Amino acid sequence: MTILGTRRETAENDDPRGNRQHDRAPSSRLDRFFRITARGSTTGRELRGGLVTFFAMAYIVILNPLILGGTSAENAPVDVAGGWLQTAQVGAMTGLAAGFLTILFGLVANLPFALAAGLGINSFLAVAVIGDVTWPEAMGLVLINGLLIVLLAVTGARSAIFNAVPRQLKAAITVGIGLFIAFIGFVDSGFVTRTPGGPPVQLGDGGSITTVPTLVFVVGLLTMGVLVARKVKGGLLIGLVATTIVSVVVEAVLHLGPASDDNPGGWHLTVPELPASLASVPDLSLFGQFSFGAFDRIGALAATMLVFTLFFTNFFDAMGTMTGLAKQGGLADADGNFPRIKSALVVEGVGAVVGGATSSSSNTVFVDSAAGVGEGARTGLASVVTGGLFLVAMFLTPLTAVVPMEVASAVLVVVGAMMMREIKEIDFSDFSVALPVFLTVVTMPLTYSIANGIGIGFVTWVLLRTACGKAREVHPLLWVVAAGFLVYFVRGPLTAVVGG
Repeated sequence: MTILGTRRETAENDDPRGNRQHDRAPSSRLDRFFRITARGSTTGRELRGGLVTFFAMAYIVILNPLILGGTSAENAPVDVAGGWLQTAQVGAMTGLAAGFLTILFGLVANLPFALAAGLGINSFLAVAVIGDVTWPEAMGLVLINGLLIVLLAVTGARSAIFNAVPRQLKAAITVGIGLFIAFIGFVDSGFVTRTPGGPPVQLGDGGSITTVPTLVFVVGLLTMGVLVARKVKGGLLIGLVATTIVSVVVEAVLHLGPASDDNPGGWHLTVPELPASLASVPDLSLFGQFSFGAFDRIGALAATMLVFTLFFTNFFDAMGTMTGLAKQGGLADADGNFPRIKSALVVEGVGAVVGGATSSSSNTVFVDSAAGVGEGARTGLASVVTGGLFLVAMFLTPLTAVVPMEVASAVLVVVGAMMMREIKEIDFSDFSVALPVFLTVVTMPLTYSIANGIGIGFVTWVLLRTACGKAREVHPLLWVVAAGFLVYFVRGPLTAVVGG
C-alpha cells in the first residue's frame, strides 16, 4: 500500500500516472510554490478556474442562512430552548469560514478544491438535531465531529481507509458524483421537478418546460456545452457571465420575481437584478457560540449517536468528492490516489471544526469545485482565488446574488457530463463488480447523498466479493467501514432504542 504524504507528497514533479508532465522551467516564485507548470496549467487558467468555482458556489452564502436561520423566530428553525439564528449573521459566518478554509486548503493541500458549509449536514442540523438541543449545543457536536476527523487524518487512518477502497469503486464514486451534481443542476433549475402523483420526478411542469428561468438554464447549458466542446479557453466562465447578463436583461424586461406557490414562473433562490447597494457590513457575532452541553441535555448515548451520524456523512462525503474531483482533473493515479492526500484530509477535517466554531455548520469540500476543475484549474492557486472571493463576498453579499441558480445549475450539468468519462475504467463483465458499482452510482442522485452511495457500494462490494469466493481480495479496513455503514443505515431505529 502506498502511504501518501511520504512518496506522493514529496514527488509532485511527476504526473500521478508516473510520467513527467512538463519540461518547462517554472517562471516565477508563485509558479514554483503552486507547481503550476509542473501540473500542466497556467496562472491565467488557475485564476479563471478559481473565479468559476466561486460563482458556481456563491449561492451557499445565500442558501446556508436560509436553511439555518431566518429574520425572526416565525421563519427560522427554532431550537429546543426557543433560540434561532439570524440570516445576516449566518451569511457572514458562511463567507468567513468558506474563505478562510478554502485559502488554507489551497496553500496546504495545493489542490483546486473549495470548502463551504455542506448542504446535507446543515439540513440535518436544522431539521433533526435542534429539536433536542440548542443551536450552540448542535454546533458543539459539529465541532467534536471535526476533531475526530482531524485525529483520524493526522494519524493516517483516514488515508489508510482511502487506500483500501478498490479502484473500480473509486471510479464509480466519480461517475456517481457526476450524476449527482447534474441531477442537482436539473432540479435547482426547474428542468426536473416533483410530480403531484405518479412518477417521483418529471420534466419541467407536466412534462414540458413552462418557465422562462428554466429556458435560460437550457440556453446556458447549450452555450457552455458548445464552448467546452470547441475547447474555447474559459468556456465555462464565458458561458456563466454571458448567461447571467441574459438573465439580468430578461428580469429587467419581464419582472419575473422570485419563485413561489403564487409565482411558479419566477427565479429559484436569487433574482438576477442589479442590487441597490454593492456592499454591506458583516456581523461576526456568532463566532465562538458553541457549547458541549448536548451530552448533559439528551444523554451521552444519544449525543454520541448524533456525532456518529455527522461523522459518517462528513467523512465519506468529502472522501468521495475529493476522489471524483482529483480524477476529473487528471491529478489521480489509476488507484484514485492524488498529491498531498493526507494534508487535504486534515484540512477538510478542520473545516468541520471551523464550521462548529462559527455556527455555519460543518464545512467540507464542495462538489461544485468541479466547475473550476472543468475550467482547467489544477493547483491550490485556484482555491486561494475562490477563498479570497468568499471573504470579499462577506461585504458584497448583494452583488453575489446577481448570478441566478439557473445559471449556476447549467455549469453543474456540464461538469457532471465531464465526470462521466471515468465509467470507462469499470469492468461491467464481472457482476460482483458491476452491482456494487451500479448501486454506488445510482444511489447518490436518487438519495441526494454521496455518503449513501459510498456506503451502499462498500457493503455490497464486501458481500458479493465474499460470496463469490474472493474474500481475500477485500481489504480488512473495508470490512470495518462496511460494518460501520450498516450501523449508519439503521441509525434511526438505534436512536429510537437509545432514546427509549
